[in-house]
Amino acid sequence: MAKIKSFFQKIWPSKRKWMQLYFALLFNANLKGFVNVDGLFNGKIYEGNTKKMCVPGINCYSCPGAVGACPLGSLQGAIGEKNTLFYVGGTLMLYAILFGRMICGWLCPFGWIQELLHKIKTPKVKKNRITKVLSYFKYVVLAFFVIIVPTMYAFRNVPLPAFCKYICPAGTLEGGIGLLSNKVNDSYFSMLGPLFTWKFLLMVSILVGCIFVFRLFCRFLCPLGALYALFNRFSIFGIKLNRDKCVDCNRCIAHCEMDIRHVGDPECISCGECIAVCPTEAIQWKGPKILLPKNVVSKDDTPEVAKAKNKKKLVTRIVSTVVLLAILVGTGVYHWNKAAVPMPKPPAQQDVNPEVDAPLGNAVGNLCYGADLKVIVGTDAATINPVKTGKVTIINFWGTWCTGCIAELPYFNEIAVNYQENVTVVAVHCLPDGNKPAREFADREYPGSPIVFAFDYGATLNDYYTLLGGRGAYPYTVIVDERGVITHTFFDPLTYDKLENAILPLLK
Repeated sequence: MAKIKSFFQKIWPSKRKWMQLYFALLFNANLKGFVNVDGLFNGKIYEGNTKKMCVPGINCYSCPGAVGACPLGSLQGAIGEKNTLFYVGGTLMLYAILFGRMICGWLCPFGWIQELLHKIKTPKVKKNRITKVLSYFKYVVLAFFVIIVPTMYAFRNVPLPAFCKYICPAGTLEGGIGLLSNKVNDSYFSMLGPLFTWKFLLMVSILVGCIFVFRLFCRFLCPLGALYALFNRFSIFGIKLNRDKCVDCNRCIAHCEMDIRHVGDPECISCGECIAVCPTEAIQWKGPKILLPKNVVSKDDTPEVAKAKNKKKLVTRIVSTVVLLAILVGTGVYHWNKAAVPMPKPPAQQDVNPEVDAPLGNAVGNLCYGADLKVIVGTDAATINPVKTGKVTIINFWGTWCTGCIAELPYFNEIAVNYQENVTVVAVHCLPDGNKPAREFADREYPGSPIVFAFDYGATLNDYYTLLGGRGAYPYTVIVDERGVITHTFFDPLTYDKLENAILPLLK
């Protein structure tokens, strides 16, 4: 019996591991992103109201299950937009002041993945002088890829989230692999190129490295950890050292797998593992006592006092568990129901072309849904309905923050110029009327262009985009013939040749 108990004690997850799993599920509660009612994958990224909020740890916005925004991606995207920058920056400062790097140890899903990989039985690389020096490299990544490069591009009015684009392994794993593993997203494979190959190889290298090196990405590369590290000393929650009790035995430093110099320094992720090895109980929590991994009963307590303390502790844990589970289940149910909301409809009934024997829809061969879109730049008309231009119409969904969108717009402009008599290009911005950066970008970059820049018709995010079959990724392009029938849909950035080859058969 003792052996069985010992076995289960070894394999049973610690309280911190349960919390890491809990927050990984909480941050990715959009189960409909993976599974729909019929048990099939639907491959859609959740874009509801909770996506406007940043989660504390690294969790890719493009993960099919993600219900919040990644703080790093949001920070890079906000550079150059003052109001958004204040919002995202304030949120990050709040997280940092409250928890510091405790977020890395308890709340970050990618940190949890790294620790699981490190459990694989192999020879391990112990911390040493080299790893301590390398631990400073994440500050370089923070300064260059998260601040300097995005700021440089912001002055050029072309957003570039450099860390997300060139490095982030969590984005490649959760967003890239998460979407590509879904059969409904097979068209995404056509947009893969050298950049994805680089990021995929980097992700594999980091994940394999995590098997041998404890939290390799967290220790050496993660700019979010570097940002939180700056506030570790001042955070409200976390680990603290009582110097009056400390005897400088350094057992805590030897036991810790992070590159700490002392308990609670910038490299400390407040995992609490050092509390159990401290002989003088000099290491304590700055946070609530419920997080303590040891019994609160003192050896000097009478049996009655000890029993009362244990009972109180048990009740507290039960209540906390019930509350946390209720939040998790509630979040899952909320996003499941949100994902089941019917597809948006145009604000007014479209006049169906009587000459077209095809149903309304968003698939190739369907009569395309129409909507009156408010024009930003490109025509004297106040609105445009893409299915009523009387020409072959290219409907391109884009965003000022989308690098792929910005890169392909010159090709759309060439098509609009070269085939102006027979083709209309409508570039629909992902945000509804009132988005100032979209208007400024169109005025500045494409003055006098035949492209008709327009806003999505709805009062909320992406109504027309969703109506026409968008799956949460940008850019997205729909081509309709002069009758309004869909002939092509593209879920990837396009080139001039690919666009021309799609429209030429429609012009004969």
